[in-house]
Amino acid sequence: MKRTLLAITMASIAAANVQAADAPSMEEMWNIIQQQQAEIQRLKNQVNKNDEKLEITEVKLEATAEAVDSVSTGNLAKAAQWASKTSIGGYGEHHFNHFEDKDDLVDAHRFVVYFGHQFTDTVRLFSEVELEHGLVEGGEDSPGEVELEQAYIEWDFAAKHSVVIGQYLIPVGVINETHEPDSFYGAERNPVEKNIIPATWWETGVMTQGEIMPGLSYNMAVHSGLKVDDDGTVRGGRQKSANATAEDLAYTGRLKYTGVKGLEIAATYQHQQDITQGVSMDGNDATLLEAHVRYQISGLTVTGLWVEWDIDGEGFELNGTDKQKGWYVEASYKVLPNLGVFIRQNTYDNFAGNNVDTEVKQFDYGVNYWLTETVVIKADYSDEDKKGSTDNDAFNLGLGWSF
Repeated sequence: MKRTLLAITMASIAAANVQAADAPSMEEMWNIIQQQQAEIQRLKNQVNKNDEKLEITEVKLEATAEAVDSVSTGNLAKAAQWASKTSIGGYGEHHFNHFEDKDDLVDAHRFVVYFGHQFTDTVRLFSEVELEHGLVEGGEDSPGEVELEQAYIEWDFAAKHSVVIGQYLIPVGVINETHEPDSFYGAERNPVEKNIIPATWWETGVMTQGEIMPGLSYNMAVHSGLKVDDDGTVRGGRQKSANATAEDLAYTGRLKYTGVKGLEIAATYQHQQDITQGVSMDGNDATLLEAHVRYQISGLTVTGLWVEWDIDGEGFELNGTDKQKGWYVEASYKVLPNLGVFIRQNTYDNFAGNNVDTEVKQFDYGVNYWLTETVVIKADYSDEDKKGSTDNDAFNLGLGWSF
C-alpha cells in the first residue's frame, strides 16, 4: 500500500512539472494580449468603415430617390401640361336607306377623329382623319376611304385676325365647314351642297380670316383647285390634296354677317383660271358664286341657299356642264328641346347648260331626336323627281354623334 501511494505521488509531481513546462511565460502572455488587442482594433476599424459605407449608401439612395421623384414629378407635370393643351374629338354616323326602286343599304357612313394642340396662346394645330363606309380594301372596288380631311396650323397674327396654313375646309355654304350629324336635319346631307358646292370640300393652301367690325367677318384664301374633266361634274373634280395637280391655283373669298342675334348672311366667291388643271387647252375659266341666309328665332330656323358654277370651255358647253347650279329652302322647328321636325325643298342641276331637262327636285321631311345635346337619332323621307331616270325615293334612318 505504501508503495502504491508513493507511485501515485511521484506521477502527480511529474504531471505538474510537465504542465509547468508547457505554460507561457509572462512576456509571451503580454505578446498574446497585444496581438488580441490589435485584432480587436482592426475589427472595430472594419466595422466603422462598413458603417460609413452604409451611411454613404443610404445618402446616395436618398438622393437617387429624390432625383427619381423629381424626374417623375417633372414628367407628370409635363404630361399634365401637354394634356391640358391637347384636345381630342370626333363624330360619326350610321345610315339605313330603304329605297323604293333599288336595294336597301346599311352603311357605317363616317367615323371621324380629330386632334388639336395649343402650342402657344397664338399658335394651334387642328387635324381630322376620316374613315368612310366602314371598310378599306385594296383595289378600285373598295367600299371605303381613309382621308385626311384637315391638317393645318392657325396663327393669330393680330387681335381678331389669324392665318391658316395647311389643309382646310373651303369657306362656302352651310355644311361644308360644320357638318357634324347633330348640327343638321336629315339622315343624309342635303343634295344641293353635296353635288354643286361640292361638300365636303377641302384644299391645301393659305387663308387669312378675321373680324372687320363687330358681326362682320372675312376669309381670303389661295389654295389648290379642282381638276374637272370637261365632260364631268364639279364633285368628281375634288383632288383631296392627294398628290393633287396644282398647275392652276384657286382663289376664294367670303364675307359673313352675324351682327343680329339669330341671323347669318354669307356670300362666297371663288375663281379658278383653269378648272381642268391643264388637261384641256380650251380656256376653262371657272367661277363659283354662293350665298345663304339663316335666321333662328325661338325654336324656328329658316335657311335658304343658292349656288352656281359658270365654267368656260367648249367641252363643258357641249355637255351642258358649263352651268351647274342649285338652291334649297329649309324650315325646322324644335317642338321640344330635344325633338325637332323639318321640311326642305331641294333643286339642283349639274347639266344646266344643255337644252335637256336634267334638273333634279327633291323634297325631304323628317324628325330629329337628340338623346343628348350631341347624340341624335334621325328619320326622314326623301321624294326625288328626276326625269329620264329612276327616282331615288327613300325612307332613311340615321344615328349620329359628336364630341
